[in-house]
Amino acid sequence: MTTKGQALSVLLVSTLAFTVCFMVWMMFGVIGIPIKKALDLNATEFGLLTATPVLTGSLIRVPLGIWTDKFGGRVVMATLMAATIPAIWAMSYATEYWHFLVIGLFVGLAGGSFSVGTPYVARWFPRRQQGFAMGIYGAGNSGAAVNKFVAPALVVAFGWTMVPQVYAGIMTLTLIAFWLFSHSDPAHLTGGHIKFTDQLKALKDPRVLKYCQFYSIVFGGYVALALWMVQYYVGEYGLDIRTAALLAACFSLPGGVLRAVGGWMSDKWGAHSVTWWVMWVSWICLFLLSYPQTDLTITTMSGPLTLHIGLNVYAFTALMFVLGIAFAFGKASVFKYISDHYPGNIGTISGVVGLAGGLGGFILPIMFGALLDITGIRSSAFMLMYGVVWVSLIWMYITEVRRSDFMGDAAVPMKSSN
Repeated sequence: MTTKGQALSVLLVSTLAFTVCFMVWMMFGVIGIPIKKALDLNATEFGLLTATPVLTGSLIRVPLGIWTDKFGGRVVMATLMAATIPAIWAMSYATEYWHFLVIGLFVGLAGGSFSVGTPYVARWFPRRQQGFAMGIYGAGNSGAAVNKFVAPALVVAFGWTMVPQVYAGIMTLTLIAFWLFSHSDPAHLTGGHIKFTDQLKALKDPRVLKYCQFYSIVFGGYVALALWMVQYYVGEYGLDIRTAALLAACFSLPGGVLRAVGGWMSDKWGAHSVTWWVMWVSWICLFLLSYPQTDLTITTMSGPLTLHIGLNVYAFTALMFVLGIAFAFGKASVFKYISDHYPGNIGTISGVVGLAGGLGGFILPIMFGALLDITGIRSSAFMLMYGVVWVSLIWMYITEVRRSDFMGDAAVPMKSSN
């Protein structure tokens, strides 16, 4: 097989592996609903339940990125997938709340696959194509949507315990396929003599902090909302779990699949331009989504007039669809920043930025639940996200539009070099 053929094979099988890993990572977004009912959990406890796997998948991203630079993506990815299989299977036997939290930590290892596959795939392609290649791989985020198609059907037909059993089987088959069709290239290795501390010196660059903040929205927000949306539809609009999951997939599917388009756009127009527009579109969508269901009573000459203001299920789903597209483009554009500015250290930097995004996906569902318990307003989740997007817009304006020195941050070119 030619090098070009090997690159294509690596890209396809790695994307498949990441899709399955992401599907497993998002499992609680669906099975958490019957578990919540069985254990009588409040919104905060439900948020912690769904977020627990995200925590492990986030914390392990930095070492996984470094190990990928050092040992190669094929070995690290295969080992990671194999390590998750026993925990996925064990999930079906959990009965207590703490059981789910502890096992969820081990299942969450699957979420670290992004920091393995990103540098592994990128190094098989020339720099001018890396944005698109990483976008294709990142389309594995659509595993969140696959979970919403597969898991509800299994829950309704066999009960929630069947979901982890089926997922363990799927992960095993995917591991075998990955090992058979992936390849290794010693030229891609950074070298075993480099220490962790030497690689982490790049983190002193303040630009990394900015990319972390961006990614905590476009990826962390995507993960958090993908976990939160099924129960949101059930609670806000009174839908059954299958209908709710189907509509929630209108956000998850474009948020994953269209990442490849975002990679192509970032290669063509630059990371800054794409990210700038992503943030503005997200800002508009989140502003509209933040408005709670409201009954407004007006005193008129003929008596009180009550108006109802709020998004119906169709308008809400349409806005979530647009937001999913924006997040998909943004996830790709942030990693185009990284491939442009850190070509020799993609694994480490992507691991750190991925960690920030994953931590966003861990913290946000818990905050969603806490805000819901405190205020009783379901749209408070979008109010929180709206405020976080404001931070990114201001930060981008100062450092990239006005080109001001901010926290020692060097100005980033308006158009990424190729």
